[in-house]
Amino acid sequence: MDKIKEIELEMSRTQKNKATAGHLGLLKAKLAKLRREILEPASKGGGGGGPAAFEVGKAGDARIGLVGFPSVGKSTLLTKLTGVFSEAAAYEFTTLTCVPGVIRYRGAKIQLLDLPGIIEGAKDGKGRGKQVISTARTCDVILIVLDSLKPVTHKRLIEHELDGFGIRLNKEPPNIHFKRKDKGGINFQTTQEDSDLDAETVKAICSEYKIHNADVHVRGDCTDEDLIDVIEGNRMYIPALYVMNKIDQITLEELECLSSFPNYCPVSGHAEWNLDVLLEMAWEKLNITRVYTKPKGATPNYNDPVVLKHGKTTIENFCDHIHKTMKNNMRYALVWGSSVKHRPQKVGKDHVLEDEDVVQIVKKV
Repeated sequence: MDKIKEIELEMSRTQKNKATAGHLGLLKAKLAKLRREILEPASKGGGGGGPAAFEVGKAGDARIGLVGFPSVGKSTLLTKLTGVFSEAAAYEFTTLTCVPGVIRYRGAKIQLLDLPGIIEGAKDGKGRGKQVISTARTCDVILIVLDSLKPVTHKRLIEHELDGFGIRLNKEPPNIHFKRKDKGGINFQTTQEDSDLDAETVKAICSEYKIHNADVHVRGDCTDEDLIDVIEGNRMYIPALYVMNKIDQITLEELECLSSFPNYCPVSGHAEWNLDVLLEMAWEKLNITRVYTKPKGATPNYNDPVVLKHGKTTIENFCDHIHKTMKNNMRYALVWGSSVKHRPQKVGKDHVLEDEDVVQIVKKV
């Protein structure tokens, strides 16, 4: 902890320019390594590691986590959205463990987790922060619940805590190709002329990780922090919504000011205002694909769709979701829907499905 504070202090005192870029990159790499050691201590000699995530079995087709400071209304939202009782009261830290519930929405089963309130310093091990944020890492979407009376302060603090634990909100993985090799030194190439990353910074960061031979190819505008994320390899890129709760306690003028936030949804859990819009926005963030099965000679089953996650929507993924051996016995598939020109159309394993397609698998004779 003392080393982390020393590095953060040195970073705050260092002026950011081309001359200090390599030194700042080195400090950021040291900071990332120290935080990893705190959050994931190695278990040696049979000793236990750090606290793991809350033991909540995955249920349903997707998982959404409610994250926020104590007493912002997470438990009330869980109760209103799922019907599962999660104790709510006017005092802080009412919820001390993770409370799961399930929402049925548009044919999909979505697990909603009410996580205990986090506190400032959670990323450094304060409170039950490690367990809360470890569970948040397993979610497909994070709903950051904020008190409308103090949203900006809470938003920045929570983003800082999640970022320190390797969660990148509403970001895509950096377009950096990194590959270790046996010899040849550090080979750095970039397609960006005025990139924040230069050869000196890349070598300084790699040397901190004891990497002396590697290919680093950067496409687009990436930072030293992006390179550290790629080297660490344990970052989670999770879509998020900012849920401004308790809007029944603010004025219309204050509500209009909050509308400047990106990815925000104003609600009142207590008064049940705007919860349908919250569900709609969360559904869009999940970006999942529903596929209906059609047995030969029968009508499609529209009641229980196969739900595929973003980036895994091929016929092969569809088969794996039903049974691992199905793709080996498949001759071809018949597809009805927006992903094909003809209805039905013969397709192979690599065909990419779209939402609400209907699929019939034709097996080998």
